[in-house]
Amino acid sequence: MVTFLAGGTGTPKLLDGVDAAFDPTAVTVVANTGDDVELGGHLVCPDLDTVLFAGGGVLDRETWWGIDGDTTATHDELARLAEAAGIGEASGASRGNGDAVGGPRYLPPDRQTAGRRIARWRRFSGVAEFMEIGDRDRAVHVTRTSLLDEGRTLTEVTRILADAFDLDAELLPMSDDPVATIVHTEEGAMHFQEYWVARRADPTVEDVEFRGSGTAESTPAVRDALDAPVVIGPSNPVTSVGPIRALPGVDDALAETPVVAVSPFVEDEAFSGPAPALMRGVGLDPSTAGVADAYPFADAFVLDADDGTDLDRPIVRTDTRIDGPDDARRVVRAVADAFEVA
Repeated sequence: MVTFLAGGTGTPKLLDGVDAAFDPTAVTVVANTGDDVELGGHLVCPDLDTVLFAGGGVLDRETWWGIDGDTTATHDELARLAEAAGIGEASGASRGNGDAVGGPRYLPPDRQTAGRRIARWRRFSGVAEFMEIGDRDRAVHVTRTSLLDEGRTLTEVTRILADAFDLDAELLPMSDDPVATIVHTEEGAMHFQEYWVARRADPTVEDVEFRGSGTAESTPAVRDALDAPVVIGPSNPVTSVGPIRALPGVDDALAETPVVAVSPFVEDEAFSGPAPALMRGVGLDPSTAGVADAYPFADAFVLDADDGTDLDRPIVRTDTRIDGPDDARRVVRAVADAFEVA
């Protein structure tokens, strides 16, 4: 058995080649839920869904978000209704920053933490929703939220959805408790989805908070999964992997099991995403060396062949760019080699 910590797109891309070195049916994926957001009354779990849709063969691999070929009739109609009704501009229920249709709108402050426990700190208004959600994609969120409302845990719901998409690997949310990634910026604190999707990572990052992580717990299934060798793919170490690590006991578990990490950098150049800005914001050097500093428990690293970073732990080098399954298999084989020298 081997466990992958998944967030963003880096680790899901790596999972495309997992069969090069591991039995897919003996793989567990622990997914970040700090990015989750309740939008329009439905719980959206982006990092769970990327693995769910990829494993089910329906992921839009151009965007690495949503379902391939999905329509957006409901999303488009929400924007049309907001404009026709004159409610597209930010109101007293939002931050009051004059956002037009498509900008994030908030419920009144006293309602943002009300309602479903799993959605605490995530309650955006669904008026002219700022995240584009496809119609088939939305059906997943409706089903997830309805099953949660029936009293099931997020772990139970994820297992049901994984069965519906015929996943080979076991997919687990990092916790059944609510954790929200809050990015503190020069323009104030905002949910990660507002920072990344609505603001396009524009505000300067001053810190990152994993709100609720101190009282949240990893599930028994996650704790069991962390007894196995762990792979941290080329995901953002701050907001993709950080929320998982922020749960009590996770870093201790990682220190006790073999861990191989794949750098999302080639020296100081990131492959994609907001990792450099986020790492600077929390005091880490935005580089492979900074990733190694962030992962003191890692026993070995997989670096790109062009990455000359000298680390104090074993290194296996290969071409780490992942543009398809063949690339993913190459990197997975390097991961397996790294376990041998760890």
